[in-house]
Amino acid sequence: MAFMEKPPAGKVLLDDTVPLTAAIEASQSLQSHTEYIIRVQRGISVENSWQIVRRYSDFDLLNNSLQITGLSLPLPPKKLIGNMDREFIAERQKGLQNYLNVITTNHILSNCELVKKFLDPNNYSANYTEIALQQVSMFFRSEPKWEVVEPLKDIGWRIRKKYFLMKIKNQPKERLVLSWADLGPDKYLSDKDFQCLIKLLPSCLHPYIFRVTFATANESSALLIRMFNEKGTLKDLIYKAKPKDPFLRKYCNPKKIQGLELQQIKTYGRQILEVLKFLHDKGFPYGHLHASNVVLEGDTCRLLDLENSLLGLPSFYRSYFSQFRKINTLESVDVHCFGHLLYEMTYGRPPDSVPVDSFPPAPSMAVVAVLESTLSCEACKNGMPTVSRLLQMPLFSDVLLTTSEKPQFKIPTKLKEALRIAKECIEKRLTEEQKQIHQHRRLTRAQSHHGSEEERKKRKILARKKSKRSAVENSEEHSAKYSNSNNSAGSGASSPLTSPSSPTPPSTAVEHAPF
Repeated sequence: MAFMEKPPAGKVLLDDTVPLTAAIEASQSLQSHTEYIIRVQRGISVENSWQIVRRYSDFDLLNNSLQITGLSLPLPPKKLIGNMDREFIAERQKGLQNYLNVITTNHILSNCELVKKFLDPNNYSANYTEIALQQVSMFFRSEPKWEVVEPLKDIGWRIRKKYFLMKIKNQPKERLVLSWADLGPDKYLSDKDFQCLIKLLPSCLHPYIFRVTFATANESSALLIRMFNEKGTLKDLIYKAKPKDPFLRKYCNPKKIQGLELQQIKTYGRQILEVLKFLHDKGFPYGHLHASNVVLEGDTCRLLDLENSLLGLPSFYRSYFSQFRKINTLESVDVHCFGHLLYEMTYGRPPDSVPVDSFPPAPSMAVVAVLESTLSCEACKNGMPTVSRLLQMPLFSDVLLTTSEKPQFKIPTKLKEALRIAKECIEKRLTEEQKQIHQHRRLTRAQSHHGSEEERKKRKILARKKSKRSAVENSEEHSAKYSNSNNSAGSGASSPLTSPSSPTPPSTAVEHAPF
């Protein structure tokens, strides 16, 4: 068969987008410092949790590393005298818990390597830059015409994907970007099909896809080379950022929040929808749309990272759409992610939360109509429109595209079938995760409702009423028996034996509603 139901044995394919939560369970004072015992949990399963021990100095070190973001994070201040007092330790513990809550609920911070290593050192102890360099060095032995100029440190959000600025030896002024990425948890293609499809990517020609110059893969990773774009990505344009700067510095705390002009929103949106429709029609799974995966060349948007779905990498927005059971195909994932991208183009920042209850004023009501169809409570509950439907909406239907380049991407029939099966496997894992989240949410809601003060009062009143009713019934039954025995004794005649229905035994305990 052209794919594997399970990833390669012996390889840890962790989904880095599954949120980590952290709760300080206790503190212990040693000779000159205090240690905080923290319970960290991955996702919704309590079984998937572990303990870590951290000192205040560890928090301080993490916070110093996160200063690159420009965010003012709520780390409690240092205290040199009286820092072993019981009351002070209790107060600091509250402050540190608040700090953990902030960094684990911030979408960008929670996915960054610094936070992951702090909370989950066992799974994030590897030096991925070193691993990438080793792989790239092996590649250069067989391809000597390429040369590394410099590592592009942390320009992306993925922990296991690294970038290097490149040049061709006989064209030293031309700059290219090499990206190296490890396999992800959704890699279901066989090694043979995976490598064939990766090597097929340079043959993909489309006016709104950024051309791949070179691509190769082995059984554990892929390496691709593209031209370096000086203007950077669509996200760089929105945030007025320098393309080579680290991801955390560029996007965590923009100095100026400003959306794009209406005509830019219309043109870029139409171009992106056109390329999504092209990929959907080809049966090529994407699922990785966000503003950093769109390159700008003049007034033209070009999509990046088609290899991500082949590698089985999780989406940037997975923690959002995994909450909604109707967003369960890669096509609907692309549409939902397009909603995020459109929001960012319109308002100059991502939405505070999803679903979005109400949208701020936009340059046109036509923009809000598309946002409502992809990010509103109703849309997330009932499902996404198709790309074709979005193209017909007033915001995009009157956009004229001027391009003469004819799209080309020939995928052999055998590989199309492999892609179809791999896509189904990716969607199956997503559906199962959504089901678990839905069940967990229902259980949590029921427990919260059951444990509320109002519910406890209702159960007490109900229990008292049942107790009184039971006492009255017992009293009436006892009176009836006493009356019958007197009548029988007064008649002096023995009654024939009968088989009456058995009386209800007296209640010996108060019946409570289950807790």
